[in-house]
Amino acid sequence: MSQSRTELNMVEIDHCVEQIIARLGKDLRVAMPLGLGKPVELIDALYRRACADPSISLTIITALSLERPREADAIRGRLLNPVFDRLYANYREPLYLQAERSGETPANIKVCEFYFKAGSRLGHLSAQRNYISSNYTHAARDVVARGCNVVIQMLAQEGDTLSMSCNPDTSAEVVSRLKKEGRSYIAIGVVHPDLPFMYGDAEVNASQFDFLAITNSECHGLFQVPRLPPIPDTDYAIGLRASALIADGGTLQLGIGAMGDAIVQSALLRHQQNASYLELLQRFGVDEHSADLVDAIGGREPFEEGLYGATEMFVEGFLHLFEAGVLKRPVYDFWALQQLINIGGCDPLALSSECLPALAELGVRELRGKDFDTLQYHGFFNESCRYSEGKLYTPQGDFCSANMANPDSQQFMATYCLGTQLRNGKVMHGGFFLGSGDFYRGLRDMPETERRKLAMCSVEKINQLDQNPRLYKAQRQSARFINTGLNVSLNGAVASDTLENGQVLSGVGGQYNFVAMAHQLDNGRSVLMIRASRSQGGKAVSNIVSHYGACTIPRHLRDIVVTEYGIADLRSKTDEEVCIALINIADSRFQAELVAEAKAAGKLSASFEVSTVFRQNFPHVIRANVEWARAKGMMPAYPFGCDFSEDELTAAKTLKSLAQLSTMQKMSTLLRGGKNTDSVNRVLEVLRLSGSLSGKDRVLKRLIQGSMNKK
Repeated sequence: MSQSRTELNMVEIDHCVEQIIARLGKDLRVAMPLGLGKPVELIDALYRRACADPSISLTIITALSLERPREADAIRGRLLNPVFDRLYANYREPLYLQAERSGETPANIKVCEFYFKAGSRLGHLSAQRNYISSNYTHAARDVVARGCNVVIQMLAQEGDTLSMSCNPDTSAEVVSRLKKEGRSYIAIGVVHPDLPFMYGDAEVNASQFDFLAITNSECHGLFQVPRLPPIPDTDYAIGLRASALIADGGTLQLGIGAMGDAIVQSALLRHQQNASYLELLQRFGVDEHSADLVDAIGGREPFEEGLYGATEMFVEGFLHLFEAGVLKRPVYDFWALQQLINIGGCDPLALSSECLPALAELGVRELRGKDFDTLQYHGFFNESCRYSEGKLYTPQGDFCSANMANPDSQQFMATYCLGTQLRNGKVMHGGFFLGSGDFYRGLRDMPETERRKLAMCSVEKINQLDQNPRLYKAQRQSARFINTGLNVSLNGAVASDTLENGQVLSGVGGQYNFVAMAHQLDNGRSVLMIRASRSQGGKAVSNIVSHYGACTIPRHLRDIVVTEYGIADLRSKTDEEVCIALINIADSRFQAELVAEAKAAGKLSASFEVSTVFRQNFPHVIRANVEWARAKGMMPAYPFGCDFSEDELTAAKTLKSLAQLSTMQKMSTLLRGGKNTDSVNRVLEVLRLSGSLSGKDRVLKRLIQGSMNKK
């Protein structure tokens, strides 16, 4: 960088723009983090400048641009759009996103993304053409390869200290690569007053930025993930099954969405109301069909040892698990110490002299300075001793060789250097976060000692083992990497990001890396959750297919697939066994067709028939089971809060019930009509159906009156 900063000297956003152009010229290639960490005020200023000056070439390289939700349907929009107005009152979409959506992006501006909000760019020609297919762990490499010369990042501030907070995932690696290649670039950090300050690898020195600015948080508030749709019945059934595959004392990775929330709710039920959880497993047939697998790799009992989170996305569910005492297994940053803990040779709460020869037996001989620093940071060595040139010293100047295998050194260390208990363990490492307003407030209000246990770091650390294989393998014991897919072929290949015609739905993200890592780790497993069917053009379609023209996870990495109807363990199985396992958890409306296609492909014997125990895989069965569980409080529609008011919830339920009526039922409801009770009036007010109305609105009002009076 051309400038070093040792204090937080802030400049104006417009000054940053002027300096970028003055130093770099008019070919600007701007890298921004995925999701929340985009400094919208700064990128908007750059965008406006490029719009005003066509000689500027502006390329924006990022992922997951956060757009304000909009409901196009006129009836649903009456309910949802006012809620969105409330949630996003002080959030502004990036200008480039608005222009891209309307097809008005100037010719001198290009937006390249490696991950889309699911489904948001289908049919969008420029977004599809400019999409970069990249594993998340390769994103920094690919950003630099695209000629990045501007790095901008939103930051949190605590006193004179800065944190990359929600997004230490790729920016630091981008800067490191630019430095290594000797490239000219400018780095700008923009402080957001509402961003939670996160510690550890997220902390960053002000000297790493050429300029620092503060954003106007009243105009550019943090994006909130809306908590509006209830968890669907299918997702609850899937989440319950997946929760039984999580091993106590193990490692967990989750993705965003309703299925992840369903897993968390099920895990909390397992931990806090175990009798109810066991009852659910029986009701949904988990023990009937998957008991052996649950016994082998998962569990049904409360989390006594607890879990450690190793996840690219710190989803809100991890915060709920942390607060409930489920996310509580600490890990430490020295490979041999972690191995010793794993085999029961070290009690973190009561260190003993036996740990010293035990570390030597694991291969720790001559301590290096950085090894000593790590062990002292974690409390293995007390604060009074110090390391210098291969020796450990007491405050009085007595010393021993830093040879862990030397009996005399072991005696000295036990007497003068050994700590009493470990400290500074981390119960989660995450790459980025995104969530509700309550999530951000929860992190901001959390005591520092607790927040330090939730470590944010780069995806090159989280999404792979390469950076420190011995350490990460020791930390990630019994790992369960749980993600979602679009569909699965009968050979076990999964499509998660791309449609058969090549249109990109979302992106690879880190899914491939986590699946591959599950195969590298002892006792690691990949769990891919896939809804057995979907509605397409008003018609049910199977998501278990004979073959598919796109693939995110190849067949040789097949592992565990979960649908609402069951669990298929595909690892180490023959093609025929894989076919049978997937057909058994398919929607029964499509099983006969799948069997015929598999037989035609020579993957099933001509005599194969689906067992009668798997022929009742129908949506109404799942619906009945979830309704039973919901009535008992086990599967609430909104387990972690809702952004609807009570009246808005009533309106949502009413509109949903109306949408399910047949034409004859709607006619009957219209004829029934009804009085305007207080509850009816409140719903009509929410939906703006009071006062003078058009003909269509009067019909909708009467339908609501008839529907609510029937109840």
